[in-house]
Amino acid sequence: MRTLHTKIDAGVKAAIAAAIERHRKLGESISIMQDGKVVTLTSEEIPDIQLPTNFSASTDS
Repeated sequence: MRTLHTKIDAGVKAAIAAAIERHRKLGESISIMQDGKVVTLTSEEIPDIQLPTNFSASTDS
């Protein structure tokens, strides 16, 4: 069961990273929680995220 949880956790983290990277590439802002407050980051403020090599962050939707 622990292996399944680990795989699910890795998949969720990869999907979040891909979504954030997609926003950065498309020039869209994101809102995050920082120090208990909602902060909106412009695409220029979003840090580069290293995606797993087997994960595609396609901008085609």
